[in-house]
Amino acid sequence: MKKNAVKIVLSLLCLGFIYFGYSKNKTKTEYKKPLEKEKIKKTIPDSLIAKFSITEPSFKTISKAELITPPFTGKSFTGFKEALGYKESRGNYFVTNQLGYLGKYQFGKKTLRAFGIHDTKKFLNDPELQEKVLIAYMARNKAILRKEIKKYVGKRINGVYVTESGILAAAHLGGAGNVKKFLRTSGSHVFRDANGTSIKFYMKKFAGYDLSFIKADRKAKVI
Repeated sequence: MKKNAVKIVLSLLCLGFIYFGYSKNKTKTEYKKPLEKEKIKKTIPDSLIAKFSITEPSFKTISKAELITPPFTGKSFTGFKEALGYKESRGNYFVTNQLGYLGKYQFGKKTLRAFGIHDTKKFLNDPELQEKVLIAYMARNKAILRKEIKKYVGKRINGVYVTESGILAAAHLGGAGNVKKFLRTSGSHVFRDANGTSIKFYMKKFAGYDLSFIKADRKAKVI
């Protein structure tokens, strides 16, 4: 009887431990569950929403080479030579035309020989040399035409207002001799080159540049 009572007590104790152990684990498991955060729906009023559109810029394109013009360099000597070079060859140092004229300023072989230049290939491939020849050639023409420059600059001949730069540009095209004839005949003698371009046109087109940089020198050389 006593043994049975002991067994009953032990059984109750075991059941108690099992029950309390299960309850404790269940509580821990429940606490381990993450708390769900309250979902908050945020809305922005239309008045605060900026509405805009982006338009891609459009650029004007040039498709024809004829529309390209030389840089604006004013009425200085630089402006003169760049405008002259563009008219002669589109500013190309390395071109030879169908008549054999060479480089940016389209010099003839005879003119080059006058400056001691016989290697035309070397001349074509040397832009610095071409610039030096232009300066020397203009210095010679300025000396040759010094009387005409003094006498006719400021006058109007055959519809052309005569300027020093116009005279020297015309000499570049047709030579100093043909410029003298044009001025002395009141514009009745008008020389034209093989392309039909007249010294009258050059005299008008290249008028008004400041060529005081060029010093008259009949014996100017390429240095």
